[in-house]
Amino acid sequence: MRIQPNGVSLLLSALLPSLASASGFDCANINVGDHKYDLSPLKGVHVLNTTAKTPDNVTSTTYRLNICNTLKSSAQYDKYGNCGTNKNICAFVHRAQNDGGGVDSFPFPIVDLEAAGEASKSPELKRLKDIDPETEGLRVKLEGGTYKENSGDKKGKKAGAIIEFQCDHERSGLEGLDTIEDSEAKARRRRAEGEGGGVSSGNSSSSLQIKSAGLSDDDTYILRLDWRTKYACDEYEKEKGDTPSSKSWGFFTWLIIIAFLFIAAYLIFGSWLNYNRYGARGWDLLPHGDTIRDIPYIFQDWLRRVVNTLQGAGSRGGYSAV
Repeated sequence: MRIQPNGVSLLLSALLPSLASASGFDCANINVGDHKYDLSPLKGVHVLNTTAKTPDNVTSTTYRLNICNTLKSSAQYDKYGNCGTNKNICAFVHRAQNDGGGVDSFPFPIVDLEAAGEASKSPELKRLKDIDPETEGLRVKLEGGTYKENSGDKKGKKAGAIIEFQCDHERSGLEGLDTIEDSEAKARRRRAEGEGGGVSSGNSSSSLQIKSAGLSDDDTYILRLDWRTKYACDEYEKEKGDTPSSKSWGFFTWLIIIAFLFIAAYLIFGSWLNYNRYGARGWDLLPHGDTIRDIPYIFQDWLRRVVNTLQGAGSRGGYSAV
């Protein structure tokens, strides 16, 4: 069967939405009720590090996340191994025993919107004002990962992430975020120093912070993140469209329209007046018709004067030979 070109376009238009939904999370088009959010400026791989010290060991964990796409090559981290290139958030654990008993390093996925053998996992979206009327932003719950307690844990537990994008008009959301290279250097330095009790989550001035990480009441590993950004503000998309450039363009558009209407009214009224008062016909109907007819000749004379002036300015002055 031969498919016509327009049939191909219709087929593609039908398939593209399903292909887009296969990614699990379209961060550029988030709709919650009557509000729309575009988090695509936060795309890319971002890195967070934590260090926890207990009487038995020191555990350093590096989290890599990409909310708009999969981690791809960033899912490979030195001796930790490969977390899975199709994952969205992965954890890389380095645990050293205080008594020198050994080191255990391993990765595990936290968010996998396309978990093997399962249907596409849609994120849970909720406005923060629906939870707390005093807080503006967006809450996104992602899941599909598998938590491991150690490198020998084959079965694991369910894992996921809850990210609260909090409205902050002064922040883009990228402040204080490290590159992968900077983050690895800091993680190595913390492991070497082995300092601090409890949990440390890196740069306190960063727009992206770890709120908590661990097993919840239902025995699911949950990574909770706070992300301050102007893109989570409820009215940001509307305010973005109301830029000064759009306002100035609207003003000049109305100015042109008003000028056109004024000229049209003047010509119509003048023509009506000449017809009723003088019985004018043809060009004589138009007010200042003689001037309008002479415009081409006036323009030619003006252009000739300009050319003569330029040629005269370029001519050579001085004494002539006798």
